[in-house]
Amino acid sequence: MSLSRRQVTLAALVAAPLRPGGRRSRTLYIAGDSTAAQKYSAEAPETGWGMVLPFFLGKGVKVANHAVNGRSSKSFVDEGRLDVILAAIRPGDFLLVQFAHNDEKVADPTRYTEPWTTYQDYLRLYVDGARGRGARPVLATPVERRRFDVDGNSLPTHGDYPAAMRALAQQERVALLDIEALSLALWQRLGVEETKVYFNWTDTEQDNTHFNPPGAIAVARLVARELLRTRVLAPRAVVRLHDEIPPSWITWPEATDASVLR
Repeated sequence: MSLSRRQVTLAALVAAPLRPGGRRSRTLYIAGDSTAAQKYSAEAPETGWGMVLPFFLGKGVKVANHAVNGRSSKSFVDEGRLDVILAAIRPGDFLLVQFAHNDEKVADPTRYTEPWTTYQDYLRLYVDGARGRGARPVLATPVERRRFDVDGNSLPTHGDYPAAMRALAQQERVALLDIEALSLALWQRLGVEETKVYFNWTDTEQDNTHFNPPGAIAVARLVARELLRTRVLAPRAVVRLHDEIPPSWITWPEATDASVLR
């Protein structure tokens, strides 16, 4: 569905959290794709890791999840979604950026970017946009898909995109959360069969890209640990790193007109 920038703006304004009385908390904005995005009741049990990240953050940091299914670093910008974030973001906030799954779609010119040129060019728009508003950009390499070889080795699926993001982060001196490497190692530890519990495998679907609650919890935990390791967030801002997060905490709201437009 093709959306106007006005529709995108109205749909995305769901997310600038305020404290009671109008005092803003610091906000961590997520720009990303379906692996992080909010899911709704019709999509359950599929779960984006951005839905779970708030459980790992203290009261002083709110999450504004602008990730949307099917978007790349390019299409997110071209649809005006980065503009919406930059209109809301404030000094002291964070912009966490995770793209690549859809940047890889060579046959789709509305989404495809080349790792070492256009992908990095679009990522710079997020970095420069956040910095220009006094916020801190954070780059996260794309979480890995579930793919194993015949010997049970977990295989990387994102080509040069993670390396291109790592290089850009070093060049621009941006905090990097290396979720690609960490998730690849996690899937390897879990193995071929156990990882099925973490991905959206149901009686009717075998999805090796999107997560069930255990997978979203595991990836959100990796993100929170990296936010702490890279000192993006102080120790007091990260909670429950070693606690069990019950899947019952996750909810899938009913879709509204605004969410459908997303």
